[in-house]
Amino acid sequence: MYVKYEEAIIYLVFGVLTTVVNIVSFYLLDTVLGVQYLIANLVSIIVSILFAFFTNKKYVFKSKSESFQSWMKEFILFCSFRALSGVFDMLSMWILVDFLTLDTNIAKIATQFIVVVLNYFFSKFFVFKR
Repeated sequence: MYVKYEEAIIYLVFGVLTTVVNIVSFYLLDTVLGVQYLIANLVSIIVSILFAFFTNKKYVFKSKSESFQSWMKEFILFCSFRALSGVFDMLSMWILVDFLTLDTNIAKIATQFIVVVLNYFFSKFFVFKR
């Protein structure tokens, strides 16, 4: 059963770790350092994108780049699709915090459920396709 679902299981593990990186970096910037929440969110998205690219490439999708150009293509595609989910993340945060007056940390956690699903779909079918 593990072999059949290995990719999804490993993605889930690294997806959780990426989400932890995202949420912890947001918390540190927003709550501990007092950085404005949208700026803190943007920085946490960038940090988690970099973490996710390297872990997804190596451990989840086991993608091997034969040249620097192919590596750059994957990196640019990955960042582009993650930027799409990042836009969703930013808009959701803005709506949840400014209009629905949710706590920034609760809003951040809430947005991550949909972001993880979007990111898996983008990575699986557009970035690291076999």
